[in-house]
Amino acid sequence: MKTYGLIGYPLGHSFSARYFADKFAQEQIVDCQYLNFPIESIDRLPEMLEQEKNLRGFNVTIPYKQAVFAYLDDLSDEARAIGAVNCVKIGPNGLKGFNTDAYGFSRSLLNLIGDRRPQALVLGTGGASKAVCYVLTQLGISHRLVSRQSGSNRLSYAEVTSELIHQTPLIINATPLGTFPNVKDCPDIPYQALGPDHSLFDLVYNPAVTEFLKRGADQGAHTQNGYDMLIGQAEKAWEIWNSPSL
Repeated sequence: MKTYGLIGYPLGHSFSARYFADKFAQEQIVDCQYLNFPIESIDRLPEMLEQEKNLRGFNVTIPYKQAVFAYLDDLSDEARAIGAVNCVKIGPNGLKGFNTDAYGFSRSLLNLIGDRRPQALVLGTGGASKAVCYVLTQLGISHRLVSRQSGSNRLSYAEVTSELIHQTPLIINATPLGTFPNVKDCPDIPYQALGPDHSLFDLVYNPAVTEFLKRGADQGAHTQNGYDMLIGQAEKAWEIWNSPSL
């Protein structure tokens, strides 16, 4: 039985195992399984790999999208440029890291904004944020990062004023805030400054309508959650795992 899976901790929020189980059933793929591997420390990855002899590849989620680099033998050009890995292929030459978040995010974002290229705020500076910023740069969308503390090339949440919100039509939540079960959490921005000219994209997909998206919709903003991005990145990972040339 070919095994694929997901590493991260915790994994209670993940839809990946269910998504691939449904995919295998619908496409009548009978020789594959997808499992969650909630490892409490990235140091346990070699032990997991030793135990899972049939593992062909795995996805990587919070908090290991950068820490996993230390265990890889090779990187795709895109993963190297982004600085984060969410997909690993196991082959005869070892472990190779890829980033399929960029593919999934780009596909889903273009469904939201179409031909527009609005200025953007990216909330968060972790591994998911790196993929978001890579895509925005590729699309020619100017953007600024927001984090809990200001620093080089990033604003603090205290610096996100109503005036800045008015000037920035696209706001992307690349933090885990609002993920189930903490569904009342959301980034601390002046939501009252949002309006019908704004588009809000939340990488969180559970729940389908996060507090971030709800507050935006209440102001008339266009909204998109992370589920379509999940589908895109999952299908890209499946393509990578099954491509002999990658």
